[in-house]
Amino acid sequence: MSKTFAFDVYGTLINTHGLIALLEDWIGDKASAFSQTWRDKQLEYSFRRGLMKTYQPFSVCTQHALDYSCDYHNVELSDEQKTRLLEGYLSLPAFGDVAEALKRLKAAGHRLFAFSNGETQAVNTLLDRAELHAFFDGVISCEDIETFKPNPDVYQYLIDCTGAFNVWLVSSNPFDILGAMSSGIQSVWVKRSEEALFDPWGIEPTRTISTLEQLTTD
Repeated sequence: MSKTFAFDVYGTLINTHGLIALLEDWIGDKASAFSQTWRDKQLEYSFRRGLMKTYQPFSVCTQHALDYSCDYHNVELSDEQKTRLLEGYLSLPAFGDVAEALKRLKAAGHRLFAFSNGETQAVNTLLDRAELHAFFDGVISCEDIETFKPNPDVYQYLIDCTGAFNVWLVSSNPFDILGAMSSGIQSVWVKRSEEALFDPWGIEPTRTISTLEQLTTD
C-alpha cells in the first residue's frame, strides 16, 4: 500500500556537521565542538522564536547561532569566513543512506515530501545540490506559517499540504517526533548514532530505525 512520508531535512537527510573540515582549517581542534554549539543554538533560537511568536527565518537563527558560537568558543572569524560558512549551509552533504532509500521508496509508489524549518528556497537549493530534489513530490516549509517545529500548527499544516491524515513523519530529531506524535501523526525516529537518546516523556515513536534503508524493507 502506498504511503505518504514527510522527511525532516536538517539532521535526517542532510548532515548539519558537514562543514567541520572547513572549520578545522580555520580553528583546528575546536571545530567539532563549535559545530555542535552552532547546531544546538540554531535549534534553541528557533524554539525561542516559536514560543515568543517573534518569527524570523531559519537562516537568521542559523546566522545568530554562528555569532553566538564564535563568542562562546572565543573564536574570531572574519566576515568573509562567516559568509562562506552560511553559504556552505546551502551545500551540506546528504547522509550516505539517503539517495538509495529515497530512490527505492519512490519506485515503490510512495509519496515523499521534504518537511523543514528551513525556508522553501533554501531547502530547494540544498536538495538540488545534494541531488535529492527529484525524489520529492514537494517541499513543505514552516516559513509558510511563520513558526517552527514542534508547534502543533506545523504538523496540522503538514496534514493540510499533503492531504493525508495517515502521513508518516521521518526524523532524527526527538523534538520533531514528539511534536508529530502529540499531533496524532505516526513517526519514524532515525537513530543516527548509538549515543542518540530519545526524550523520556512517555511518548515513543511508532518505529525506530538506524538507517533510512530500513524504511524500504516493509
